[in-house]
Amino acid sequence: MTTSERRTVLKAALLAATAAAPAAVPLMARPAAAAGPSRDPLKPEPVPAQVPVTEGFVEVPGGRLWYWDTGGGGTPVVLLHPGTGSDLAWPYQQPVLARDGHRVVAYSRRGHHRSSPATPQDQPAVADLLALADHLELGRFHLVGAALGGFVAADFAVSHPRRLRSLALVNSQIGIQETEFRDALRRLQPPGADALPHSFRELGPSYRAANPQGVHEWEEIVELSRPGPASPFPKLTNRITWDVLRTMRTRTLLTMGDADLYIPPSLGRTVLEHLPNASSLTFAEVGHSPQWERPSVFNRKLLQFLRGARFTDGTLV
Repeated sequence: MTTSERRTVLKAALLAATAAAPAAVPLMARPAAAAGPSRDPLKPEPVPAQVPVTEGFVEVPGGRLWYWDTGGGGTPVVLLHPGTGSDLAWPYQQPVLARDGHRVVAYSRRGHHRSSPATPQDQPAVADLLALADHLELGRFHLVGAALGGFVAADFAVSHPRRLRSLALVNSQIGIQETEFRDALRRLQPPGADALPHSFRELGPSYRAANPQGVHEWEEIVELSRPGPASPFPKLTNRITWDVLRTMRTRTLLTMGDADLYIPPSLGRTVLEHLPNASSLTFAEVGHSPQWERPSVFNRKLLQFLRGARFTDGTLV
């Protein structure tokens, strides 16, 4: 998508949103004491005006990646999109992070919006991310990975911990390869679940009921993000196990949604038990996509984390 195309999509979203607005750990880890949830009303939020960006391609072995970069001298934040998204998936976060002084970068993984098609011969997704970071001379950066993007983010944190200032894993299974955990994930999905609309699986019922226009805009981004056949699962470098998680020392935020069909809080807490330098947040009335469903709350908490905050595990917002 060109800059002019992006402006057209965002302008339409702005107009529509404005019109709509008024040691061994048991698998099901016990919840920590929770603070009271935020009572912010779940109402449509307009997409904010975007800040100017530089857009382009970075060459990688066998292809190229499409990215955008707000530039500037601030601490970089790299955004890794979910499996249904692309560089287009972050309109609520881009201006907020940039105006807080960060240099914000997002890109489309192979097989997604404007990047080369994915093939089984591709290098690992971590190598692509490293190539992008080196091309843009990012040095050390904050890394935010949502859903499937969290798989790549966790893999990168294991392979290149010295490149990271922090790691935010947003409602992600992060590719855990533990039999009991994988069995629990499979039990969450009934036969035929993959045939259900992405919006049903990835947006919580409260959001879908309150904001049909937002659901439509989210679906448009999904369509633009994956114009061809479904991409192969991103190739990972490390086998993520409990033992591997216990070696991770990067300061980490793990977020959950209390209506997430992919990684409910009970399983998120199990992951948290094995991360030695992590804290967590659970978003109330949110499915798999807090950055889209409750962007103001998500952005506020993400900025607090980037500034060094730790949260009391089990906090509900």
